[in-house]
Amino acid sequence: MEHYNYLAFAMPAFFLFVFLEYKAAQRQKRPELFKYESSVSNVSIGIAERLLNLFVAGAFYTLYYWIYENFAIFKIPNHWAIWIGLILATDFVWYWYHRLGHEVNIFWAAHIVHHHSEEFNFTAAARITTIQAVIRTGFWCLLPLFGFHPDMVITMLIVHGAYSFFTHTQIIGRIKWLEYVFITPSLHGVHHASDEKYLDKNYGDMFVFWDKLFGTFQVEEEKPKYGLTHPLKSYSFLWQHFHYYFEIAESYRRASGFKNKWNAVFGSPANMDQDIRPELEKRFLQDRSLKLKALRFKGYLAVQIALSTFVLMLFTFFFDGLTLEDKVFTLLFILITLINCGALLEQRKWIYYLEYARLLLFATHILYIEGYPEYSFVVLIMMVLAEKLFSLGKWYQGYILQTR
Repeated sequence: MEHYNYLAFAMPAFFLFVFLEYKAAQRQKRPELFKYESSVSNVSIGIAERLLNLFVAGAFYTLYYWIYENFAIFKIPNHWAIWIGLILATDFVWYWYHRLGHEVNIFWAAHIVHHHSEEFNFTAAARITTIQAVIRTGFWCLLPLFGFHPDMVITMLIVHGAYSFFTHTQIIGRIKWLEYVFITPSLHGVHHASDEKYLDKNYGDMFVFWDKLFGTFQVEEEKPKYGLTHPLKSYSFLWQHFHYYFEIAESYRRASGFKNKWNAVFGSPANMDQDIRPELEKRFLQDRSLKLKALRFKGYLAVQIALSTFVLMLFTFFFDGLTLEDKVFTLLFILITLINCGALLEQRKWIYYLEYARLLLFATHILYIEGYPEYSFVVLIMMVLAEKLFSLGKWYQGYILQTR
């Protein structure tokens, strides 16, 4: 039983809450709270983060223990009053991690993905990248360094993360009396807004104390407009993850002198040249507007997401007992599928190559399990012949690519 990871059941729980929120939006006659393409994009990024974290989370926990055993300033006992101090300390560390994530380019590159979504619902809470998880782990290390036991830290991070999930919704309106102490969905919605008066506000994850103390508190007045001040013109899974790193690199290339190059990496995102992103989009993205109001392939796309989620759930549950080969196969299979989903929304003509790659990967893994990996080339030859004889690529593109 020690090989089972019961965090796998967090995924069906997530989709249950998304479903309940969607039904509540329907009852409130607010269909604008969910946008199909954006929700798919949000979930795809969340799946990737959960997948990649399986490979690195163990290192996070090991790091906490190493710091606690070798460098802890105090040895804080496990007492009920200490848990109150820990939750306050956790949120305080989060505040500064979060604030620096908005004020320093290299940190913003990881955090910006969370703010791409122009819808604000439970799916937006899933927009976390593993790069962001690695960065904030560096901040969480302050807790065991101070003297909180790693078991306590890990437990509190789960509680803290669960609370923040429920602040990503518009179903619940303002709860003014609660806003004196806690971050509410309304207050966190302000943080996700692109309106000028709401920018760089409400960094706290659970409590409002820190924002009020450091001058970053803002209540909701006018209805927020969610997303970035300069919206991203892409649903590409890869572009959403890495576009800001390209922007930093381009800014660094253009800069002259040490100070300007330093600012390109560690300066404020507010000072980033706003011409860089449009130029990069012209260079790397398709120069055409997406008209996806009548997606013919919605069912197909939903199957991709459902397949990725189901495989990830099983992968998480059995992760510790799997071989390295099984782990590598599953990692590649899910990542290719997620890239496929972004390519579907982007209407990329090369998408059927991804399908061939996924099919070849699956067949190769089955042959490996059966002890015949050397016959993988046979599968490849069969694919080439099928394409030559039946033009499967054209048929596939005809189904997937919308006419405009």
